[in-house]
Amino acid sequence: MKLVLLSGGSGKRLWPLSNDARSKQFLKILTKENGIKESMIQRVWRQLAKNNLDNDSVIATSKNQVDMIHNQIGLGNPIVVEPERRDTFPAIALSAVYLYSVEGYSPDEFVGILPVDPYVEDRFFSVVKELENVLSESNADIALIGVAPTYPSSKYGYIVPTSSEKDDSYYKVNSFKEKPEEEEAAALIDNGALWNCGVFSFKLSCILNILVEQGFPIQYDELVKQYNKLPQNSFDYEVVEKANHIVVLPYDGYWKDLGTWNTLTEEMGAQLNGKGIICKESSNSHIVNELDIPVTLIGLDNVIVAASSDGILVSDKQSSPKVKEYVNSFDGRPMYEERRWGWYRVLEHTKYKEGNEVLTKRIGVHAGKNLSYQVHYKRSEVWTVIKGEGIFVLNDTIHHVRAGDVLQVPLAAKHALKATTELEIIEVQTGSELIEEDIYRFAVDWSEIEMIIMSTMISSKASVI
Repeated sequence: MKLVLLSGGSGKRLWPLSNDARSKQFLKILTKENGIKESMIQRVWRQLAKNNLDNDSVIATSKNQVDMIHNQIGLGNPIVVEPERRDTFPAIALSAVYLYSVEGYSPDEFVGILPVDPYVEDRFFSVVKELENVLSESNADIALIGVAPTYPSSKYGYIVPTSSEKDDSYYKVNSFKEKPEEEEAAALIDNGALWNCGVFSFKLSCILNILVEQGFPIQYDELVKQYNKLPQNSFDYEVVEKANHIVVLPYDGYWKDLGTWNTLTEEMGAQLNGKGIICKESSNSHIVNELDIPVTLIGLDNVIVAASSDGILVSDKQSSPKVKEYVNSFDGRPMYEERRWGWYRVLEHTKYKEGNEVLTKRIGVHAGKNLSYQVHYKRSEVWTVIKGEGIFVLNDTIHHVRAGDVLQVPLAAKHALKATTELEIIEVQTGSELIEEDIYRFAVDWSEIEMIIMSTMISSKASVI
């Protein structure tokens, strides 16, 4: 069975740490047994590897999350990139076509779909492996995993079986109920309902047939071109609710959706993350601080204080899920991002009434990694190396640089940077419009950049001769 991990969304309920570029699954605030911090996606990928499922997994995500996925779990994992954000049905459809037409899997191949950020025991993935057998035995269209509820919650959807009698290891599904009130949720639980954790399985042919019926191609490159025409619906609405035969495999172990501050702080290893102080009298309060200035919390119980370059949140934990309602109106660039080569943090961004802008970033490039060979037409840049050593390329000429060097990047100049050790720079951009779209790349891999430089040197020598 092949697995597709869905990595999307902006995670606004975990603002200000999460944003359009860094969704909740990338926040490194969980703690491993050895005390090292990790993100939700790193935790899940580690669990997949433990259960020998990582080599059979692909990740479906949006363009602006690709670099962060590479940064956190490596470059060797297949990624299906959505041309634009739509919903779970288009993402799953594109992934199915990728497996069929690019990877060459049979329409009879079983596919499992799961979120990239569930907080579960390792044993959960043993249940995931059972989905294939359940589909074969039941001859169902779709097989789901349902979690045994621990309390009546209005935050989750519910899977309602046809009866309390199992057919081997699974139940037949009668209906679904999305986020009921707690009183109704309690009645559903009394009747054997399970939490819907968003994990399901089907044959590739299930999706391929739907696409053909709707007039869409089942070749990957062609479907990418028509991606904006796919129904912008959830997979539940477009497929699950229309299926005739659905079964659910129950899971009675630990499962939690860490989508809000009140649930996430329950699984954090420490009350204080980052610079700050929580007084001894404060009970069940947490600070998550990414800033270089301390945060002090005195005399407040059940509070979350989260601080980043994007903003500061101070909230009662039970009320913290409402943050999404308030921050949707914020319109600004992400102030922190992880990229395939490292990370950057915006220190200051000023727009002057005359029309020019100044943007200051602190950029970290990991040893052996490099920025692409690129050019800008709306800005010039000044780089000050504050840590480490590297190789700087300007208009096909190589310079070795180290801490203390100041590098000028004029408008329309080709430039790249490779770190030979862990490297940090302060970058000051000045121009008429400081946007990520003003990046025109000649090469991404360093080997390609070296070939361009070598070709220029050979051409120069030939012209002299």
